Amino acid sequence: MKATQLLHNLGQSIWLDNITRDLLDSGTLKRYIDELSVRGLTSNPTIFNQAIKNSSAYSAAIRTKFAQDKSAEEVFFELALEDLTRAADLFRPIYDRTNGVDGWVSLEVSPLLAYDTAKTLAAAIELHARAGRPNFLIKIPGTKEGLPAIEEAIFSGIPVNVTLLFSSDQYLAAAEAFLRGIERRIEAGLKPNIGSVASVFVSRWDATVKGKIPRELNHKLGIAIAMRTYKAARDLLSSPRWHRIYNAGAYPQRLLWASTGTKDPTASEVLYIRALAAPFTVNTMPEATLRALANRKELGSILPADGGDCEEVLSRFAEHGINIDGFAAHLQDEGAQSFVKSWNELMSVIDSAGVLLERAAG
Repeated sequence: MKATQLLHNLGQSIWLDNITRDLLDSGTLKRYIDELSVRGLTSNPTIFNQAIKNSSAYSAAIRTKFAQDKSAEEVFFELALEDLTRAADLFRPIYDRTNGVDGWVSLEVSPLLAYDTAKTLAAAIELHARAGRPNFLIKIPGTKEGLPAIEEAIFSGIPVNVTLLFSSDQYLAAAEAFLRGIERRIEAGLKPNIGSVASVFVSRWDATVKGKIPRELNHKLGIAIAMRTYKAARDLLSSPRWHRIYNAGAYPQRLLWASTGTKDPTASEVLYIRALAAPFTVNTMPEATLRALANRKELGSILPADGGDCEEVLSRFAEHGINIDGFAAHLQDEGAQSFVKSWNELMSVIDSAGVLLERAAG
């Protein structure tokens, strides 16, 4: 049995961290669903930047949209919605079969809005309405300005993938925003079953501290942070507050492990997948990581609900001058800036493609 199936049997959902028109047109995404237990999909500006830059599959659509005098941003969101609604339709049977637990796809609001609450909320509402699919998550960053937008989006009935979380504290802040939104829906007599995941980024921790720590601590920080966050999530999900909203018909917000592709070529391709196997969580992984996992026949141990030895490991990093809270804030800011950079590159790629296609047509 493939390790992808073993992970699914364990109770962890595999989502693909990629979307391209070629994946859809070739039937590859459908094959991943049927053969590799893929149960959802995530996207971000970097993914779309690579997809559009490296494929001719978008050329005709870009030419048509530029002929209609649309801006690069308008072109992008139309292209993204075309791809992701097709993906959502492929996942819809899973969404229906699991009563909305799985079968989701995600689209991110413009990263230029990461520090603007009102515009983030407006964009989330607009994008979800345009998608017209129930299994469509809108990604909102868990920044200080993003948290009120998350609460308001949930209250408005918009399913949310909270992105750019790097610590248990950031996760708990996102979970609090989700809870407040659900509790307000209950108080207003609205249905509380609004889907949400909280995406905690893992591998970037290890990439950030590489060279600043002894070699024996390499590849251990991201996993320790994830273990601490998993304990925080399990404790919160067991709290009377959560039990009250479950009793009212709410869906719990699941933890999602993001950035689980191994960035160090000397480490195992499935390092973070094996270490973070845990029921009632999601692992969204790049294609290369998914295929590497599918070639294996076994998993590692299950992530301990009590956090295991994470505090001991984290104390060792503190001894070497690694300030977890400071690094978490830095990584969140850096992640937001990275998405802005990818967004600007994406807009430039679309603009350039439009100009070249217009010239070729003329």
